Amino acid sequence: MILHTATFTTPCGPFSVAVNPDGAVVATAFGDPATLRSRLPEKCHLIGDTASLVRPIQNQVDAYFAGERREFAVTLAADGTVFQRRVWAALSAIPHGQTRSYGQLAADLGKPGAARAVGRANATNPICLFVPCHRVIGADGSLTGFAFGEDIKRRLLVHEGALS
Repeated sequence: MILHTATFTTPCGPFSVAVNPDGAVVATAFGDPATLRSRLPEKCHLIGDTASLVRPIQNQVDAYFAGERREFAVTLAADGTVFQRRVWAALSAIPHGQTRSYGQLAADLGKPGAARAVGRANATNPICLFVPCHRVIGADGSLTGFAFGEDIKRRLLVHEGALS
C-alpha cells in the first residue's frame, strides 16, 4: 500500500499523518515520521507530502488547535477488527470537551464487563486525534493509557475544556 505522509508542528509537538492515495487517513501520531511508521503495517510504502492530499488535513488540525474547529471532517481508513472498529466509532462519539472511562465506554457498547478489551482496542487506535482516544480516562479520573504520554493527553483535554 502506498501512503502519503507529512509531519507538521502543533502546540503538542510534531504531528504526523499518513493518507492513502484517495486522501483517507490511515494513521496519525504525535511525533516524527519514525513514530508514525511504527503505527503502520510493514508492507506500506511511504512517500513524502503530496500537498493536495495532506494540506486539507493539516488545515483542520491547525483550526482545531486555534480553537476554530471541534470536529474533524476527514475520511478515515484505519484497518482493524470488527470489535476495534466498534470501539473506535464509540470513541468518535465522545463529544469535544467530555471524557469517558473505559468502563463507561464498554457499557455504551453493550458490553459492561469488557473494560479491558475496550482498553486494548483503544490502545490500538491508529488514528489519534481524529478518533479521540485521548478522551478516555481511568475510572478514578486518572489520565491513563495514551500512546503519546500523559503530558500530551492532558494538553489535549485542557485545550478541549475537559480539564482545567
